[in-house]
Amino acid sequence: MSEAASLSVTYRLGALSVAALLFSALSFPTAVARGADSVEGQHLSNVHQLTKGFVKAGEGYFSPDGKTIIYQAVPQDYPFYQIYKQPLAGGEPQMISSGRGRTTCAYFSPDGKKLIYASSHLDPDMSATEQKERDQQAEDKRTGARRRYQWDFDPYTDIFEADLDGKHLKPLTAVKGYDAEGAYSPDGKKIAFCSDRDGDPDLYIMNSDGTDLKQLTNQPGYDGGPFISPDGKWVIFRSDRKKEGFLQIHAIGVDGQNDVALTDNVGVNWAPYWHPTKPYIVWTGADHSDPKARPNYDLWLMKYGTEDGKLVPGPITRLTDDPGADVLPVFSPDGKQLMWTSNRTSDHSSQLFIGDITLPE
Repeated sequence: MSEAASLSVTYRLGALSVAALLFSALSFPTAVARGADSVEGQHLSNVHQLTKGFVKAGEGYFSPDGKTIIYQAVPQDYPFYQIYKQPLAGGEPQMISSGRGRTTCAYFSPDGKKLIYASSHLDPDMSATEQKERDQQAEDKRTGARRRYQWDFDPYTDIFEADLDGKHLKPLTAVKGYDAEGAYSPDGKKIAFCSDRDGDPDLYIMNSDGTDLKQLTNQPGYDGGPFISPDGKWVIFRSDRKKEGFLQIHAIGVDGQNDVALTDNVGVNWAPYWHPTKPYIVWTGADHSDPKARPNYDLWLMKYGTEDGKLVPGPITRLTDDPGADVLPVFSPDGKQLMWTSNRTSDHSSQLFIGDITLPE
């Protein structure tokens, strides 16, 4: 899933309308303006912005050595996200995607020698697709309209492998339908991803060369955003199967067994990510309990355990309470930093931020 979530009561996830209400089982405190009573300083420090100069940027991931980040961003002269690579210590971003089409979900291979990302640049009607979006953006600017955030399940989206400069592009999927949201296993041998090739967004896993495809989930509703656990045994993801549009965090074995919900409430939980060495996951959640209040997306941390062969949820810690939206969090390879997408910027554009993180323990 790309970009910051909508700050309106309705959050658009592709074709899904996510009306996020109060979490009943795991209630979230009301969002507050950061100040003396802010929780953010308890576990995050040295928070600063990483990207600039784009219309918007986000969904960033670290290289295995932690020195480079890869992310998607909308440039000033093109209507869709493109994929960029940038040194974490500073330096100019380098576009590594083709420069056309919708792109998303870039990820480094664990050996640091290649990367994957999803792209629709092979859309046979790409020129018409681009012009339609340009016309819509021009009309929005003319009228002052502000569209709700919507992620398109573009049927021409496939997952591609490339070298670190974006060269030698190789398709790993080729079936018509949305194939995206891919991530490598820690050993680099597998890729978990989301596909709606059977008419419904489900989880799949394949060899890193695109062979030996297996379907992990097959229930009505959206299952997406998968990441394989550091020990290679589990896949964590988001799903609205309990109630359409109300996302929960789930985990399932890499063999497709022992599917379990780690959150069970009425609301939106999404963008889960594993800590590399400790039994924690981080994700994005919002409280829409008060229809008169503006809901806000913040970052949350859960300690998990195992019981009877399944993952079980544990204590939850709130990490952010900024008035802006904080979404799509990821840990650095050493677990010492957290990077996420936020519109806490001066112009309220979504950009990448990073901070040092101290776990509750």
